Amino acid sequence: MAEERLPPEERRERLRQEELKHPSSSIHGGGLPDLVGGLNWKATGMIVIVILIALLIIALL
Repeated sequence: MAEERLPPEERRERLRQEELKHPSSSIHGGGLPDLVGGLNWKATGMIVIVILIALLIIALL
């Protein structure tokens, strides 16, 4: 009940703290969403382009 009265900033911070207490279930933690979340859009685009080029080269060989 008291959580409903919290300002949005405090509610977001509380949710963030809960997520930190319960890390993801993978062994290494994280994955693609964490990788992309930590990069800007240019770096993410470069990773996608490199992956597509690598797949194209593999398909041609």
